[in-house]
Amino acid sequence: MATESVLGVFAHVDTTVRALEELRARGYHDLTVYTPIPVHEIEGVLERDRPVSRVRIFTLLGGLTGIASAFLITIWTSLVWGQVTGGKFLQLVPGGMIGSSLPPFFIIAFELMVLFGGFATIIGMVVLGRLPRLKTSATFDPRFTNDRFGVAVHCAPERASAVHELLRTAGAEEVKSR
Repeated sequence: MATESVLGVFAHVDTTVRALEELRARGYHDLTVYTPIPVHEIEGVLERDRPVSRVRIFTLLGGLTGIASAFLITIWTSLVWGQVTGGKFLQLVPGGMIGSSLPPFFIIAFELMVLFGGFATIIGMVVLGRLPRLKTSATFDPRFTNDRFGVAVHCAPERASAVHELLRTAGAEEVKSR
């Protein structure tokens, strides 16, 4: 499906926020906003009704992997080398573990849960954020790093004229298609 990008250049935060609210109200959700400074009002409009990030699934899976691997490593080393933990040997019998002292293993499990969960979070942010972006966006303008705000609306070509008009009436200094 072909899409067209319509870029509106704004000089003020309030006109940018008004344009974003109007775009969201009319059903345009595929937006890219460029700002020279962080603006909480713009974040509020963009984050409204956004689903919860899926990075937390990566964190959960990483943490569970860390716990499982910690118990596997500690139990395996206790069995292979006859390690005395908490004053007791770890013995396996058909009925289960007897004479084991598992509480010291929980410390290692916690540490590996945090480590694997942290690594998985970073991997999730990189994967879901589609990083690194090696080329700049076609709608980027160098003025957005200085003193202007940009709103790029990605829409179907037949809706581009309506977006042009909407951005102009919202107070955009310049509107162009890319």
